Amino acid sequence: MRKLMLTASLALMLLGVGQGHAQKYAKISVAFYNLENLFDTQDGPNNDADFLPNGSNQWTPERYQMKLDNMAAAINQIAGDRAPDILGVCELENRQVLEDLIAHPTLAAQGYSIVHFDSPDRRGIDCALLYRGSVFKFTDARPHPVNISGEPEIKTRDVLEVNGAILGEPVSILVAHWPSRAGGEQISLNRRMSAAKVMKRVTDSLTSIGADQKVILMGDFNDDPVSPSLTKGLMSKNQLDEIREGDLFNVMAKLHRQGLGTLAYRDVWNLFDNIVVTSNLIGSDLSTLKLLEDKTTKAYGRICNSSMLTQKTGQFKGYPFRTFSYGQFQNGYSDHYPVYVYLVRQL
Repeated sequence: MRKLMLTASLALMLLGVGQGHAQKYAKISVAFYNLENLFDTQDGPNNDADFLPNGSNQWTPERYQMKLDNMAAAINQIAGDRAPDILGVCELENRQVLEDLIAHPTLAAQGYSIVHFDSPDRRGIDCALLYRGSVFKFTDARPHPVNISGEPEIKTRDVLEVNGAILGEPVSILVAHWPSRAGGEQISLNRRMSAAKVMKRVTDSLTSIGADQKVILMGDFNDDPVSPSLTKGLMSKNQLDEIREGDLFNVMAKLHRQGLGTLAYRDVWNLFDNIVVTSNLIGSDLSTLKLLEDKTTKAYGRICNSSMLTQKTGQFKGYPFRTFSYGQFQNGYSDHYPVYVYLVRQL
């Protein structure tokens, strides 16, 4: 099977055509962000005791409002100092916190709509998708449960499937938050493999619809691009020269090879926030939607590791600036950096 053409870059956006007229291109931003425990202050049916006014985090209405302020500010600058057109999110308690977030004065003008389902996770944290209806024409959505092989007692987040169209082209977006590394990376690997296989099965079902069906998989996978859950479970590839038609490509892998990450622990960086795409989003034919390469890194994936989102002082200087550190309220953003890509198409 022939190799795909892999040369789409910003330079193509600057070419002139015809009588010296500049060709116009649409540019659409798609991002993912782990919101790090966006909980409200109400006592719900989930295990939210720590995030109540009298809980261990003293999660008062004032702190909740500060968290909303910070998350809105962060989202508003993810994609080149702009809010993304499409944003997958995780670690949120319920739909109401999303309603509060998109109604925030910093984000209200974005006109975001919400796709959300409650998950069986015992903490009650879910995945969701925010999107501009002017960009993404929503058609339908559904959650896919993740049953852990050999550990039926473990309840984790569903894989969220959202279907729609961008500029008339069918695009499906999958958002996930795979099980953590609690107990150790190898001991917990089977749990992430189970989530990966669900995501792969859903992707295969979507791509069987037709060759023009484009799929973007995103989430906090709690594993790096080189981890078995991605390379063997999800069967995503990390090298452009390995990509064949029908493959999945991890656009964050090149940044991982460059030593970049989205979260840090004990001075070791990991890139758990992954974006994986079907091969038909890679190439130079911009008559259909394609990913846009970053001219600086030569990667399709991008990390929003701005100064605003980074700890400035102390033991964790240089890490993502999180909400709590060792139980102390820091009034930060998240323990993860957001990640994003650009889609382009000739108009």
